[in-house]
Amino acid sequence: MSLARLQVLGDLRVGGVVRIRLLIQHSMDTGYLQNMSGQNIARNVIKTITCYADQMEIFRVDPSSGIAANPYFEFSWRVAPTKVIRTLWIDDLGVEGELLTSIDTQL
Repeated sequence: MSLARLQVLGDLRVGGVVRIRLLIQHSMDTGYLQNMSGQNIARNVIKTITCYADQMEIFRVDPSSGIAANPYFEFSWRVAPTKVIRTLWIDDLGVEGELLTSIDTQL
């Protein structure tokens, strides 16, 4: 299971722009490394990461095996009235992750 953190930086007034930082703990195995026995470690990278504010998609990325372990992303968002930012991701093994981050937007 992957752990994740999401941080919102800036003034959460509706219409303002904030920066969002997202970190997901994941090994992002490329499939090219070998274990101590010389066997290849199976490829397992995050295929899709999506963030939603209520039902509106505010960020989407489809990382590749070129992304380092524990991928970090930073993006901007124009604040809309919402109470939760929902982050979803899925990796090559079909393991899904979800992070719900409560926020308090101001009118």
